[in-house]
This record gives sequence, structure tokens and C-alpha cells, in this order.
Amino acid sequence: MKRSTTTLGMLIALVAAASFGLSGALIKPVLEAGWSPAAAVTLRVLIGGTVLAPFAIVALKSRWIALWYARSRILLMAIIGVSATQLVYFAAVERIPVGIAILLEYMAPLLLVAFAWVTTRRVPKPVVLIGSVVALGGLILVVSPEGSGVLDPIGILFGASAAIGAAVYYVVAARSSEGLPAVALASAGLLIGGILLGLVGLIGLVPFDMPMVEVTVLGFVAPWWVPLLIVGIVATGIAYSTSIMASEMLGSRLASFVGLLEVVTAAIYAWLLLGENLSVTQFIGGALILAGIAFVRSERSEEIGDFTIEAEAFPSDGDEPILAPASAPLEPGTDTVPLRHVQSSGG
Repeated sequence: MKRSTTTLGMLIALVAAASFGLSGALIKPVLEAGWSPAAAVTLRVLIGGTVLAPFAIVALKSRWIALWYARSRILLMAIIGVSATQLVYFAAVERIPVGIAILLEYMAPLLLVAFAWVTTRRVPKPVVLIGSVVALGGLILVVSPEGSGVLDPIGILFGASAAIGAAVYYVVAARSSEGLPAVALASAGLLIGGILLGLVGLIGLVPFDMPMVEVTVLGFVAPWWVPLLIVGIVATGIAYSTSIMASEMLGSRLASFVGLLEVVTAAIYAWLLLGENLSVTQFIGGALILAGIAFVRSERSEEIGDFTIEAEAFPSDGDEPILAPASAPLEPGTDTVPLRHVQSSGG
């Protein structure tokens, strides 16, 4: 991987993390007004996919066959990266403290390291192992999970499932583009995923409340759709498309570690926009996450790594031809919780 490509990918990944993190501060008033997390997420996902659609059409340059060739990637993104991951996360927070649910989901980078270890039978380099431990310690400090008594094992299972879903999101995002621009994958995945989430809500599997009321956002009274529109455009459309771009450039492992910065940016936004406390412990945690990312980034091995995960875990459909890229690739309700859910695949 060229240094220039890695640097550009890191910058794009930072944009994605900053975009994802914004959602917590803007979605919180909507949830406090009576919206259910599933309803808020469904609408933001559909808004994000719709906003990206015109850009996806332009990027495809009438090469619609690229959508067919990349159908498995699109469906995996929609079903697992967008829909399933968020549904199991919601199920988890109904049974266990939100902080613990977040901590479990953001174990995705460690799952990718472990998966590569098992499938390749190669021990990760020391810098990767050190970076994993340091980043995990930082995540714990930023999230500060609290809980008392015995944790619901079903809730833990749902939280672990969310981590698997987030890991799959990064693997799918980092796969060979097969001629499908990142913005097209993001748009198609969000639209299909949003429809699936809406169907789940309509049949009553999850609460789906959408009171059309005014909400107070950053001290101003506004219609319910204002914060959702901002979140849909910035924290969903821009966030997903840049995250996919970065994953294609960095690989699933490094992209997933940079994704940990979502919790850091969410805490900063909550401090700046909502006036919530930002403790010294959280600052230290953020610094540790950055240090962990630096360790992982320093790994320059050209041996089998992320590409093995991407090639073996989700093989392409048959012997479909690979198209040349249509364009050059560039990638709940809680207080300070980010998560591309209500904030969280894959995602």
C-alpha cells in the first residue's frame, strides 16, 4: 500500500468518523420528543440513500451492469451492514446498559484481527496486537460503560452480534469495487437497508413511533424533519460514502480501527453542542485510541492480511467479470453515544 494512498485514506476515514459522530447530538432531541430509535434510523438511512442517489447515477456513467456484478456486495451491505447490525444493537440496549452495548459493538476491529489470525494461521505483528490493546483501553475510557448486577446473557449475545455485523460492514466495504463506485454502494445499501428496516418496523418487530412534533435543537425550536435531514445528509450519506471509500483504500482492519474515533467525535460534539461534560478520562481515552490507530497503521507487512479476509470470507459471484472503476476511488438514544445507528455496520 503506497504511503500517499494510506494518508489520503486516513484523511477520508477521519471525515467519515467526524460525520458519523455528529448524529448523536442531533438525534437526541428527536428521541426525547418520542421517536423510537428504529423509526429515526430508518428515516435517516432513507434520506442518506436518496441524497446520494444522484451522485451515484453520475458516478456510474450509465454502467448499470456494475450494480448487477456487485449485487452480493450491495445486499451484504444492506442486510448486514445497514439493517441487521442496527436491529441487534437496538435489541442489546433494551437488555443491557448502553455503554456496554457500544463497547461490545466496537469490538469489531479486534474481531477482524482475530479472524485474520485464525484463517491465515499467522500471528499478527506485535504492533497490531499492541495497537489493539491500547485502542481497546481508550475505548473503555471514552465510553465509560457502567452496569450493576448480572448482565442479561441475551443482551450480551445481541451486543456481540452487533460487533460481528460491524466487522462484516468493514469487510464488505473494503472488498474489490467490481466497477461499483463507493457512492453507488452507499446509496444502494442505504436505500435497500432502509426499506428492510421500515418493513421490520411496520410488522411490529420493533417499536416504530414517529410523532410529527417540533423539537428543540441546539436551543432552537424546529420541525422534526430538520435534525433528521441534517443527520441523513451529513451523518449518513456523507458518512457512509466516505467510510466505504476509506475502507477500499485502507483495508478492513485499519479502517475499522479509525472508525473507533466515532465515539470520540460524538463525545466532542455533545460537549460543544449540548454542553455535556467531557472528562479528563475521556480525553485520555481519545489519545489512547489515536495511539492504537498509529500502532496498527505502522504495520507495513505485505503478507496476507485484510485481503485474505475479504477474498475468503465473501467470494465474488462465480466468474463474473470485473469492471474498471467508473471513477477513481477516494472512502440510542444516548447522551454522547455516536453509533451509526442513532447515531451505528457496518456498520
